[in-house]
Amino acid sequence: MKRFLLTGITAILIGFFAFDLQMNAQTPQVQNTKLKNTSNVQKKAFVLLELYTSEGCPTCPPADANLARLEREQPIAGTEIITLALHVDYWNSSRWRDEYSSPMFSRRQQIYAQAFKKNSNYTPQMIVDGQTEFIGNNIWKAQKAIADQTKIQKATIEINEAGDKFKVKISDVPTHQVSTIFLAITEDNLPSSRKFGGAADRKAEHISVVRELKSLGMLTAEQLNLELETVLQIQPVWKKENLKLVVFVQENASRKMLGVGRKNLM
Repeated sequence: MKRFLLTGITAILIGFFAFDLQMNAQTPQVQNTKLKNTSNVQKKAFVLLELYTSEGCPTCPPADANLARLEREQPIAGTEIITLALHVDYWNSSRWRDEYSSPMFSRRQQIYAQAFKKNSNYTPQMIVDGQTEFIGNNIWKAQKAIADQTKIQKATIEINEAGDKFKVKISDVPTHQVSTIFLAITEDNLPSSRKFGGAADRKAEHISVVRELKSLGMLTAEQLNLELETVLQIQPVWKKENLKLVVFVQENASRKMLGVGRKNLM
């Protein structure tokens, strides 16, 4: 487990991160209404599980396997676990780089460290619905944290394709403060490129690897429903049949998830 001291991390970092994402975002067409919040009845509870990992981290393979297991088996009845694998860049060196890593993911993890009042980042770290963090090798803690979050009321998020655009409808948002709407594009079945280990490591495949993370806009405390559109930019090296869209709404101050939804691109 690799740790890095965080120095001078303040609330400014949250604003910087949101701004940084918005600079990369397509300008959405927003239609927002201020309707009374009604009962949000869903067939499933949706929970977001984030894993902060790296190909350079020797203790990460069990956590990567746990993420894949939870995604594929969906072991908690009545719950859909939506997974994100975010590869941080602080394991990279001048001679080696995790091809799935991004400094944006490291900054996002720093914001979590501040929210959890921790002095350092580490891998592998799992975070459930922005509220509970633990070492990603502990699948029992992951299942317990996920089960706990299924009891929390969340917004309904619908994602529909409309020509070359995608429409996102967010409704019945619970009472909240200012929040950010995020879009993640994930890819499954990506080969491992670990800088250590043998053939078994090289043959391992990753799922839910975040290829892109951007902001689609903000949700004010008064907004309970929102509709917007976005255009995707799919890179040629990504395999469309393995891609998923994940949209989630996250409260800026508390980091809690107000809602999460997912759609396969194929």
